[in-house]
Amino acid sequence: MLNLIFVFTIIISFVFYFYFKTKQFRSPLPIAKNWYKSKANIGFGSFLVFFGLNQAYLFPTMYTFIIVAILVVLGIFVILENTKKARHYGQFVEEEFRINQ
Repeated sequence: MLNLIFVFTIIISFVFYFYFKTKQFRSPLPIAKNWYKSKANIGFGSFLVFFGLNQAYLFPTMYTFIIVAILVVLGIFVILENTKKARHYGQFVEEEFRINQ
């Protein structure tokens, strides 16, 4: 059951990443592009975390735990840094949309 939860969250985080990456490529506005990029990277960071936890659940060996620790730390770092960036760019996105339309 726990494996199904991990698989579901991995799929959701990948869809989240893919959706915002597509929005990033299609947006002509530079601040919105950066905002979508940071939101896509939040999805990528959550993918790293959940993928690592799923691997630790499936293959409980010492080597797996070392790699999982690296993936989880990297994923949390990516999530935290891009959350800050998304908040920063989010302040200006609405104004940029209003000015350019």
